[in-house]
Amino acid sequence: MSASLPFLPPDSTIVLETTEVLRQAVRAHRSLAELKGAVTAIPNAAILVNTLALQEARDSSAIENIVTTQDELYRSESDDAMNATGAAKEVHRYAQALHLGFDLLKRNGMLRTDDILAIHEVLCRTRMGFRKLPGTVLMNSVTNQVVYEPPQDPAEIERLISNFLDWFHESERWNVDPLVQMAVLHYQFESIHPFYDGNGRTGRILNLLHMSLHGLLDLPVLYLSQAIVRRKDDYYRHLQAVREHGAWEEWILYMLGAVESTARNTLQTVNAIRSLMSDVKHRLRTEQPKIYSQELLNNLFRHPYTRLEFVMDDCTISRPTAIRYLAILELMGIISKVKVGRSNLYVNNDLVKILT
Repeated sequence: MSASLPFLPPDSTIVLETTEVLRQAVRAHRSLAELKGAVTAIPNAAILVNTLALQEARDSSAIENIVTTQDELYRSESDDAMNATGAAKEVHRYAQALHLGFDLLKRNGMLRTDDILAIHEVLCRTRMGFRKLPGTVLMNSVTNQVVYEPPQDPAEIERLISNFLDWFHESERWNVDPLVQMAVLHYQFESIHPFYDGNGRTGRILNLLHMSLHGLLDLPVLYLSQAIVRRKDDYYRHLQAVREHGAWEEWILYMLGAVESTARNTLQTVNAIRSLMSDVKHRLRTEQPKIYSQELLNNLFRHPYTRLEFVMDDCTISRPTAIRYLAILELMGIISKVKVGRSNLYVNNDLVKILT
């Protein structure tokens, strides 16, 4: 099954931008532009990063069978980390790695090999680097048959990653649509399979970073793994079809369709959050103007499950004042109190409904 993996870009005889691909690319770009506009319309769009990055983290991890429920995920974000399950901790590490990737890209204006290694280190809690030992193969989970053998030579893996990063940043020499580029790059990274573990999660973070680099996404709020986890078998089937049959059009259409559908779904989520924020803000300003502040509003939407200490820190208020604020919010029906161990969590129920 092993074969030398060609360097990027694909051979010039391969037609990447078929008529159908270009049509789908237009639809995907339109949906992304609408999402980008909706995010910028929120006064403090950064509050979306926490909630939606965790959504992306949950589904990207679920593709690799790291499954955690929505409730467990947001509780673990607010509760003592020692009480979090292993799956919840894995998901939070994905979200941390996603944030790190965006920070590195914003700071440096580019992505380096060391940045990919740093992202992977956060994901997997170890800096093992790229594969050094031979023997890694990809197997069919049902038949246990080997379906693909990625490059084995460490020097070749490093050359392929260097080539990957060259074309990750390219826009002029690679005269194809950036979303088509993203689909090709994702195939290439997964086929290099540079790590012993965590290749899929790292590759899906790189998808979002590529869109950000090329101006399609400002914040890590695209819930891209949602479409992939719903059609996980198709995801692996299309990847393998490129390796075996050169089925580029089907793979690119699959990825562009995932971008379009998740951009539309994320747009609905963002609009619903924006509407709920506006309603809560209006209620607080009219019914409880003495406790209203932008910091309190942001806290309620940054943490679907908030806690006393978060309110104290975000609003710079004393413990008794925070207790009083939370009691008022509970009486108003904006939050509900849940006892977890020895602590209380305060749930923004309407926000949790939107996210689920």
